[in-house]
Amino acid sequence: MTVRPPLAMLAELTHRCPLSCPYCSNPLDLARKETELSTEEWAGAFRQAADLGVLHLHLSGGEPASRRDLEELVATARGAGLYTNLITSGIGLTERRLRALDEAGLDHVQLSLQGTDAAMADRIGGYRGGFDRKMQVAGWIAEIGFPLTLNAVVHRQNLHQLPEALDMAVRMGARRIEVAIVQFHGWAMQNRAALMPTRAQAEEARRIVEEARKRLLGTLVIDFVPADYHEDFPKSCMGGWGSTGLNIAPDGTVLPCHAAQTIPHLSFDSVRDRPLREIWYNGAAFNAYRGYDWMPEPCRSCDRKQIDHGGCRCQALALAGDAGATDPVCARSPRHAELRAKADAFAAGSDETLTYRSFAPAEPA
Repeated sequence: MTVRPPLAMLAELTHRCPLSCPYCSNPLDLARKETELSTEEWAGAFRQAADLGVLHLHLSGGEPASRRDLEELVATARGAGLYTNLITSGIGLTERRLRALDEAGLDHVQLSLQGTDAAMADRIGGYRGGFDRKMQVAGWIAEIGFPLTLNAVVHRQNLHQLPEALDMAVRMGARRIEVAIVQFHGWAMQNRAALMPTRAQAEEARRIVEEARKRLLGTLVIDFVPADYHEDFPKSCMGGWGSTGLNIAPDGTVLPCHAAQTIPHLSFDSVRDRPLREIWYNGAAFNAYRGYDWMPEPCRSCDRKQIDHGGCRCQALALAGDAGATDPVCARSPRHAELRAKADAFAAGSDETLTYRSFAPAEPA
């Protein structure tokens, strides 16, 4: 296949975060502060990304505001010609710091939403006072004039708040909201029994989103990530493996997708050791699942292979034990019925006990 330059890069500046969300997609073995790329190393990576063809840079974590050099990193990225989007919980940002980020050239802010009231948001985020602080930060964002996207991860315990989350986005002046039904990677895999929505909830969420899209057309853009385990076809993960974007982990490891390190047979390069251009075009991990030649049947002959690209490789590993298998979310997978039964069993549970994200690795699910 013809490999085109990536359009976007996710820079996970750090895994440090004041929140401890039980659905965090970061790996169970979080990168320590002493392993993080330095300011100069990140700056070099940004310049390499721009030279490679990247247009959008997403600054994420953990909590990127945990980095004291965040303003300098934004300025460097802007100097390289990259459009910068800060993905943040809001904790660690002050009005003064936000204005400094504005002066540094930050283009956009994406603010996470764990719930629409303090009781829900603080419990899910594991941080007392987090919701009130987030609302204060949202006010500063509006005063400064940053374009705002809300990122609402919804699950069995907070899906009833979805209508209020959409109304909240309008009141806050957000231009976009991403409604993402929890995706089971990283820490979320430890919490499937507590977070798995019921099939009825998943269907109701879709109905609410479709109605709101019509009602709020021209006011609010609504992106929707459906409940994988309750779907008939998988999502187009990353728009196709190694086709549109790349991630750099806090320690410089370059990844085709956020959860790729869960695939044990893949070998990953570091931006500390190899130029980003070489990694993108020639890296073994990036070429492992590019195109269609790797696909098994029924994917190889499927009329949807150019739509969903075989689904998620990390999810195939987690659910089928084989990263090269057909994603079990697909109704054409021989494991689909098993997945549906497993999803219904998790959703029917009454245990709402959460395993919170922590630097102490959780026990395997």
